[in-house]
Amino acid sequence: MKFTSAILAALAATATATATSSPASSTTPLQIEAAFEAWREKHGVEFKDPVEYLKRLAIFGENMERIEEHNSKGLSWKMSMNEFGHLAPAEFKAMYSGFSKSEKKLLKTGGLRSKAYSDVPVTPFVWKGRKDELADSVDWVDAGAVTAVKNQGTCGSCWSFSTTGAIEGAYYIANGKSVSLSEQQLVSCDTTNNGCGGGSMDYAFSWVESQGGLCSEADYPYASSSGTAPSCSSSCTVVDGTAPTGYTDVTATESSLMAAVSKQPVSIAIEADQSAFQFYSGGVMTGTCGTSLDHGVLLVGYGTEDNTDFWKVKNSWGSTWGEDGYIKIERGNSQNGGLCGILLSASYPTL
Repeated sequence: MKFTSAILAALAATATATATSSPASSTTPLQIEAAFEAWREKHGVEFKDPVEYLKRLAIFGENMERIEEHNSKGLSWKMSMNEFGHLAPAEFKAMYSGFSKSEKKLLKTGGLRSKAYSDVPVTPFVWKGRKDELADSVDWVDAGAVTAVKNQGTCGSCWSFSTTGAIEGAYYIANGKSVSLSEQQLVSCDTTNNGCGGGSMDYAFSWVESQGGLCSEADYPYASSSGTAPSCSSSCTVVDGTAPTGYTDVTATESSLMAAVSKQPVSIAIEADQSAFQFYSGGVMTGTCGTSLDHGVLLVGYGTEDNTDFWKVKNSWGSTWGEDGYIKIERGNSQNGGLCGILLSASYPTL
């Protein structure tokens, strides 16, 4: 909706004055208004009424201030404005996460056609060698085992993208060729999980095994970007060789996770509800985040940059976020469970 210049000016003056109340900010209200209008034009965003415009302008100003303050510290990683600039942190968390292991909501066997959840083989993995026996770096993207970055939209389906990523990686390693698999089949058909309401990669591995594999992305394309899941379609054909024979849960130690991702890409969960993730744009993320796991992603390697060890993680927020859709998270952090809980819920399928 277009508003008159008088309305916009009044709203901007009120909203940006509130958003720039901190004396640490060097951005003026007029600069915030100009940046907001440029942002709206770039991303094609319109608001339904002046009240909503006012709310989003104020949030945008607060986010600009947060980014500016962070970048002024000269840390190893940067933040920048992106398509999430109009969202408050709580809104962002609700719209762009979706990992859960809720027993009440997710541990259902009614949708498994060939066997019960408890019958699917689960293997624990513990690295018993020395850490210095492992490679200095691993990158499955460079190796060709990782498909292009995808975008879950506002559906809480991160778990499905992590699941397909892990199976895609295992398939590439087993067959020497890449295939992009269907997240929509998981979101719409996997009754052991909760569609756009969240899910678990372990449950999804078990469900895919029960179905004999997954269909390709081309055969069953993603349709839940707006936050809703269409009814399950049974018209697609599963790709031969994509059914897990079991999956492995990785022990929560750094050396075990390094050894696991040396074998293949690994599904992991992290806490990603902080502004560090909302506006991350590059470098090794060393910011503060907890271990309340809320987002399923794919671990695709590890390495060292500017003397800081990192984990390389593929996200599902599109290629315009982060480093072309990826984030580097500090490895070796002293936080229990690893930075953002990266060690706490790692698993990978066996094909």
